[in-house]
Amino acid sequence: TPATTQTTPVTAIPGTLKWKYETGDDIFSSPAVVNNVVYIGSDDNSVYALDATSGNLKWRYETGDEIHSSPTVKNSLVYFGSYDNSVYALDAGSGNLKWRYVTDSFVGSSPAVANSAVYVGSGDHNLYALDATSGKLQWKYETDSVVFSSPAVENGVVYVGSSDNSVYALDAGSGRLIWDFKTENIVESSPTIVDGMVYVGCGDNNLYALDAGSGKLKWKYETGGIV
Repeated sequence: TPATTQTTPVTAIPGTLKWKYETGDDIFSSPAVVNNVVYIGSDDNSVYALDATSGNLKWRYETGDEIHSSPTVKNSLVYFGSYDNSVYALDAGSGNLKWRYVTDSFVGSSPAVANSAVYVGSGDHNLYALDATSGKLQWKYETDSVVFSSPAVENGVVYVGSSDNSVYALDAGSGRLIWDFKTENIVESSPTIVDGMVYVGCGDNNLYALDAGSGKLKWKYETGGIV
């Protein structure tokens, strides 16, 4: 006689709203939460700092255009990009401007901060490396199209995608090209690096797994739509 499997019903527990805070427009940015403060950008051109417990506004900083970039908080500074072509660094406690770097097009990429540098892509086709304290340009690397992808940094290498159908690995200190991998469509996905592998999605419907050292394809998996 086959064994009988009994299933215990699971009672759904409804989520309880703690708070909500309304900005002036849509929100594409993803939040960063550090020291009980939520930092998030909005299409109303502003970045907000909200108390994570109460939702009360701590400060708001307005830029010249929409903010799709997700803030990165490091060493008491908040880094993000704006569609006003700029990369910003604000004091995390007060929201006061520390520095601003202007590129030649919109900045929808979300910054990665490592090795005392801020790495971020721009609509002007470049990946930028900026000094995290001063905002001074350290280097930039030009691809053949817009860089929406948010870079990832691991073991002294910056990995990023471009809408020129490529994934790039660049030396984090100099911007020197280590390798590039060609896909069949735009790469707006942000890479993740684990155990020597780069995982990144693509507009050709595939998730790619690449060797982090050489850029050689290990495998790809086709989904039913763009990644």
